[in-house]
Amino acid sequence: MISGKFAITVHILTLLSKFPDDYLSSEFIAGSMNLHPVLVRKEIANLKKNNIIESKEGKNGGTKLLKSASDISLDSIFKMTFDTVTLGFSKNKPNPDCLVGKKINENLENLYDTLNKKISLELSAMSLADFASKF
Repeated sequence: MISGKFAITVHILTLLSKFPDDYLSSEFIAGSMNLHPVLVRKEIANLKKNNIIESKEGKNGGTKLLKSASDISLDSIFKMTFDTVTLGFSKNKPNPDCLVGKKINENLENLYDTLNKKISLELSAMSLADFASKF
């Protein structure tokens, strides 16, 4: 299902790309997003697990990019936040005797697969640096 995780993650990484030599605190990042720092830290943990950022604790601590923004594709960011995009399926099991019901989920799955390939293709063509240049 679609959520705001990708937007939050891109916001964090775009902000970090604007200050490549600085460790930014989760409070500073959260202030840019009008989010609670705990929600930012949750996404930072995922980025750290994926070796995109590094964190340092303490008075001058915070987070910064491990890689150049030009070496990070939006597709790789997307894949860190979601496996795939799905618009969902009905909660009820469709009627297998119905012309539509017996194939609806299979056809939706094929549609979602096509959408994900197109999303990946589009996002692969843009780096974090390309995106960050808009700001």
